[in-house]
Amino acid sequence: PAPARSSVPFDRRRRSLAARGRDCRQPPHSALAAAMLILCIGDLHIPHRACDLPPQFKELLKPGKIHSILSTGNLCCKSQLEYLKNLTSDVQVVQGDFDEFASPENLVVTLGEFRIGVLHGHQVVPWGDHDALACIQRQMDVDILVSGHTHEHKATNVGTRLQINPGSATGAYCSFREHVTPSFILLDLEGLKATVYMYQLIDGKVKVEKLEYTKPGGA
Repeated sequence: PAPARSSVPFDRRRRSLAARGRDCRQPPHSALAAAMLILCIGDLHIPHRACDLPPQFKELLKPGKIHSILSTGNLCCKSQLEYLKNLTSDVQVVQGDFDEFASPENLVVTLGEFRIGVLHGHQVVPWGDHDALACIQRQMDVDILVSGHTHEHKATNVGTRLQINPGSATGAYCSFREHVTPSFILLDLEGLKATVYMYQLIDGKVKVEKLEYTKPGGA
């Protein structure tokens, strides 16, 4: 079944989480030991195209709140990798085309009930094309594919699988995109359900969109 897309303003999401018995100042997994919160982030391009992450994002991303990090690469300098490792010990990074340190070209991880594939995306032609990504997703045999490079955040159901692009967390310049909105994605995994929270910084304020995906055919 296709996930239903809905926009969730930041203040409404805080209220909805509180109504579910969770601390609205904490990420969605804080009250459920069985759930996992996964940060998907990439294309920082620090220091070449951006100086740092937006302070509004840094305020949200605190140590001890995130289970794992999946990075689509182009962090560029190794200090940004160390910053991510300060948030959680489980950090998985793939090689971007501008990274100054070596990482795997792609990777597959199992988190909860989900097989998740990660690659930067510059290898995909055309860049960001859903059909080309779906071909790679089938080859990797993953439920969720996380890719970057386009600097445009997306979460899209393709058949019975999910494709995610966290965009650029710094809003870094992109030669084929006129305007880049700073963004990242949080995946809240619980059983066969994945809730995607897409964070964007618009006019100095954090906005959140939500998409829910359920893995079909699970036990």
